[in-house]
Amino acid sequence: MSVAKLQVRVEEVVPVNELITRFRFVSRNGAPLPAFSGGAHTVVEMEDHGTRRMNPYSLMSDPSDTRGYEISVRRDDQGRGGSLFMHRHVRPGMEMVISNPVNLFGLDTRAKKHLMIVGGIGITPFLSQTAQLARQGGQWEMHYAARNRALGAYMDRLTGAYGDRVHCYFDEEGDKIDLARLLATQPIGTHLYVCGPKGMIAWVLKTAAAMGWPPQALHSEEFIAPPTGAPFEVQLAASGKTITVGPAQSLLEAIEAAGVDAPYLCRGGACGQCETNVLRHEGEILHADHWLTDEEKASNCKIMPCVSRFAGKTLVLDR
Repeated sequence: MSVAKLQVRVEEVVPVNELITRFRFVSRNGAPLPAFSGGAHTVVEMEDHGTRRMNPYSLMSDPSDTRGYEISVRRDDQGRGGSLFMHRHVRPGMEMVISNPVNLFGLDTRAKKHLMIVGGIGITPFLSQTAQLARQGGQWEMHYAARNRALGAYMDRLTGAYGDRVHCYFDEEGDKIDLARLLATQPIGTHLYVCGPKGMIAWVLKTAAAMGWPPQALHSEEFIAPPTGAPFEVQLAASGKTITVGPAQSLLEAIEAAGVDAPYLCRGGACGQCETNVLRHEGEILHADHWLTDEEKASNCKIMPCVSRFAGKTLVLDR
């Protein structure tokens, strides 16, 4: 089933730069919020003028601070509207609903050292991880790339707190992470973590694998926003309902709007919790997740309704 929910109030809304805003949530009744570990995320619910949105965001606050949770949201003017709602409509004092924290990107405590590769807004889970490591005395090193200095969110905070453990790179100044050298010089027992743009994640993981890094030492996180597309119809066999998925609506959202419960943890194609069996289809399943294997996608026997769509005549799901 889906994760439990928390009734919260927005305590702070703080612009970080021209694209990113930070939000702090506290419990409506003043009680401590549930504890979490570095790398966890929460799903924020939004009632956007008749459209219900549920977006995952990494928790960036210190895990030891149970008085409140903080997230940062990058505005996406071409997205489905969730980030625009957060930027335009969320204000201090507003009551909202978020999920209990879930961690799909936790630190591996067996690691001798943690090597962090970061791009852009991908910095958010690392803020909570570095705070956790600072208390535990863990060994770590960060390499953080941004388009320019103005968009390097929280770089000053990180370099001020951790000094030369944090290395910053700016695309517009021609800086590049020397990834091959970096990976070749790490001590045995190092674990690699990467979060950022899709291309960066693929580059880092592919390079590490080619250099012989063991799969269990590679960690990544990417929440995929559900794509838009043409409306399509879906039959839900178990519940006996037929639904229509709108052009800016995910299949998971349409299932929920029909009153059918569907499990989720991330809503971004990463966790596998909403995996659903396809009973019959006439058309093309437009897989957008990075959970199913290439073989599973080719078989068209499964779909991740949080991010995938369909084009064709008939789609029957086991829901």
